[in-house]
Amino acid sequence: MKNTGKFLTILASVFSIGMGVGLAQAETLRLGDFQSTSHVVSLEGTTRWMFAVEQATNGAIKFEHFPAQQAAKSAAQLDAVNNGILDAALLGTLYHSETLPLNSVIGLPGFYGTAVQGTEALQKMLAEGPLREELLDAGVMPIFGFVLPPYQVLAKKHLGGVSDWKALDIRTSGSTQAMTARALGSVGISIPGPEVYTAVERGRLDGVLFPLASVPGYNLQEVVSHISTNGSFGGYSFVMVVGRDKFESLPADVQSVMLEKGREVATHVAKVQDDSVGSLAAEWKAQGIEVYQFSDAELAELGDAMQPVTADWMERIGGEKAQLVLDSYRALTSKK
Repeated sequence: MKNTGKFLTILASVFSIGMGVGLAQAETLRLGDFQSTSHVVSLEGTTRWMFAVEQATNGAIKFEHFPAQQAAKSAAQLDAVNNGILDAALLGTLYHSETLPLNSVIGLPGFYGTAVQGTEALQKMLAEGPLREELLDAGVMPIFGFVLPPYQVLAKKHLGGVSDWKALDIRTSGSTQAMTARALGSVGISIPGPEVYTAVERGRLDGVLFPLASVPGYNLQEVVSHISTNGSFGGYSFVMVVGRDKFESLPADVQSVMLEKGREVATHVAKVQDDSVGSLAAEWKAQGIEVYQFSDAELAELGDAMQPVTADWMERIGGEKAQLVLDSYRALTSKK
């Protein structure tokens, strides 16, 4: 009887570990991303979500994290999931514009004004509609998505109106932002975030389109001398995905936990980024960097020059789905 009682006690203990999440044994998911562990996206996004899921499932779901391109390069994260190298990944969607062309809409200039506003729009578009369908067709399940604050320009000289941008080599993220650079008379050069510092330092780039909250993660303030704060040179979206087959193999309550914690983390990381911009600008000014705002006239001139980018995007992507995505994005970001 004593042995029977001990067995029942052990059995009850094991069962309680998986209780509420549908798993009796822990499962470890391999998750990759291309950000360093010191980047705000990793600290307040990826790492926070992994921890929240592990806690909510009582350890029934664990993660093996491969940051900083350890498992796959930034443009190969999606392939790594589909090839079984990874179970999950934080995708930078603009790095996958050939496979995910509709998701590149976030790169268009002049839409959302804050990371929170852009993230709310993206989350709604990932919940249903063409952006979600595109990811599902690519073999992955979107768990949550968020955006970086609107892109600004960091350069070695002051860039104001369109005439200042002529023939400059500007770092861009993906084909949509490359179109933005061309609209301003510059040459858009696609270079992954981790490689930008060296490219600027060695003079390969004259300037960089980059979200301010991400600058410290790459120490770009060390290699530029001028940073704008009120431009709107497009955006960038991250989407946490799990391989579709892997996700569907998980119990329904585990799926629900992943999605619920994802919604919470998406809002959190967006707000953290928005809140950080003011203090970062003050720090850079104290370091002798010119942190400046475009004048109203310059903003109008830049806006007029970038208007064709949206039309070019529509022509390049084409189809009813692209129009539906663009109309939804305009409505959700209050841009008519």
